[in-house]
Amino acid sequence: MFKKVTDTIKASWNEKPLQLILLSGLFFRVLAVLFSKGFGMLDDHFLVIEQAQTWVDRVDENNWLINAKKTMEHPDGHSLFYTGLHYFLFRFLEFFGLHDAQGKMYVVRVLHAAYSMITVYYGYRITEKIAGGKVAKIGGLLLSIFWMFPFLSVRNLVEVACIPPLVLATWLSLRDEKNSFAKYFLIGLLLGISFNIRFQAILFAGGFGLALMFQRKWLAALTTALSFLICAAVIQGGSDYVIWNKPFVEFAEYVRYNIENANNYYTQPWYNYFILILGMLIPPISFFLLFGFFRNFKKNLLLFLPSFIFLAFHSYFPNKQERFILPIFPFIIILGTIGWTEFVAQSKYWRKHPSLLRNFWIFFWTLNTMALCILSVSYGKRSRVEAMCYIQSQGDASGLVIEESERNNVNISPRFYLQKWVPVFGVSKEQPLQNLEATLTLTVASLHPNYVIFYSDKNMEPRLNAMKEVFELEYKATIEPSFIDDVMFRLNPNNVNYTAFIYKVVKER
Repeated sequence: MFKKVTDTIKASWNEKPLQLILLSGLFFRVLAVLFSKGFGMLDDHFLVIEQAQTWVDRVDENNWLINAKKTMEHPDGHSLFYTGLHYFLFRFLEFFGLHDAQGKMYVVRVLHAAYSMITVYYGYRITEKIAGGKVAKIGGLLLSIFWMFPFLSVRNLVEVACIPPLVLATWLSLRDEKNSFAKYFLIGLLLGISFNIRFQAILFAGGFGLALMFQRKWLAALTTALSFLICAAVIQGGSDYVIWNKPFVEFAEYVRYNIENANNYYTQPWYNYFILILGMLIPPISFFLLFGFFRNFKKNLLLFLPSFIFLAFHSYFPNKQERFILPIFPFIIILGTIGWTEFVAQSKYWRKHPSLLRNFWIFFWTLNTMALCILSVSYGKRSRVEAMCYIQSQGDASGLVIEESERNNVNISPRFYLQKWVPVFGVSKEQPLQNLEATLTLTVASLHPNYVIFYSDKNMEPRLNAMKEVFELEYKATIEPSFIDDVMFRLNPNNVNYTAFIYKVVKER
């Protein structure tokens, strides 16, 4: 039986590699749809899912829009496009009776998983067009089942959501030699859509236009730029004009904020992203792929220059968060695979040592498969999400207290899963319990908290006793973090993935 299966896989790999690559990618993305619940970082939940649902519920908790109370006096620096798509999706789902938060997220993950397959399919076609089917099999498989791609494909990160239009635009430019107006107008629209999802994609679009000019395709470059500007003006400029009576004010605010706060976040030296790329692509194969990426830059300028400009800018800019560089990972893989395999074919050393290279790839695929299997079924921020789901199932939440007195600040609670925008009161080192008592005296009784969630069991007894001076409490449930959350916390305590202890407020003292 096992031999029959392996023979079938080998036959498919030789005869229908693209079909096998797509099926492999779909398999792990389906696993991620079913099991990779929750969220990875604050931005992929609170700037997209949470915000979109507040609009559906007519709450606008973060005040992104001007409202009757004029609580928002200036733009906040966010594109409304990607979040707005989720708003319309949630409105659509609720129209047909789907209100359950986890149910909505299954739909969101399915759509994102399917959408991400654009990158796999056209990434394969790009590699095949430039270097042939043998090289395309390697590049396509990497795009399909690289250890972090299925997990990221179902997250709501704008850095990942902007990738498929970039890949598709690149494919259209390489597909044939035609320089028609319609072709480059469509390419400009795709680059514009990517910009509307993630503002930094303008760097990739700029590099794309420069590459066309270096190739002396003046009309193509002009058409692409015109189409890009039209797309940006209609979507980004149009939405800003409707809300603020001025176009592109959100983009301008985004640029202003990031320039003024360039050194206020995660600052690292210029070479940080190179180290990150080398680590995430798994050494020593990562060194080969990065070498291949730079090797034939003149020969494949349309692939290289947009990604290089994107990488160079982010390497220069002080604020360096890992997710910022994600949009060019597929291009590093595609061009890296092409450049490296061409080098190996011409290298006397590697022709004499094929077993060494084979062993390097075996090592790569072993580690990749292990990480892939774990991450594709990982539940991100499980304790925080499931704590909200548990309280939602009780159907009586009027307010919450989040007790994290061992930390300086309280983490934001994903109230999307609570399905109710009740007030949340925090207890931390900067917000001691005495502040809570004072706040409650100024809060109407109907909004007083009736659940307390303790995160972390550190010094639990004195923390619980202190809270019992304010409330009479009844223990309800304990929610453990997921395996990956626990691993990430042990590797870096800054990943605050604690166990949640839920108590019901019986009465106030």
